[in-house]
Amino acid sequence: MLAYVTIGTNNKEKAVAFYTELLGALGAKELFSNDRLVFFGTGPGAPMIAVGTPYDGEAATHGNGTMLAIPVGSRENVDKIYAAALALGASDEGAPGERGAGFYGGYFRDFDHNKITVCHIG
Repeated sequence: MLAYVTIGTNNKEKAVAFYTELLGALGAKELFSNDRLVFFGTGPGAPMIAVGTPYDGEAATHGNGTMLAIPVGSRENVDKIYAAALALGASDEGAPGERGAGFYGGYFRDFDHNKITVCHIG
């Protein structure tokens, strides 16, 4: 249903390094970029995550109530990717755990305070 989602940053170089490492663990890589954005994904036609500076030239800010959920395929991968995010400098927003029937997730914020959950449903 989604083609891509964009995560705003005020430090493109740092954000690209963070998401290259983090999303690389899920098989994603940089697919293309321009002067503002880098798009990560697993291949043509698959959903992508773009990281970059806002088009209007203003500072990037995180949305209150906005969160990106990334499915990672297993509970073990939730634990692994969550730990990797923290090791890369993300801050904890909720350790991995059961959040309801069939939903297992771990929550963190990147250094621009964007809230991310890595999850396994099922």
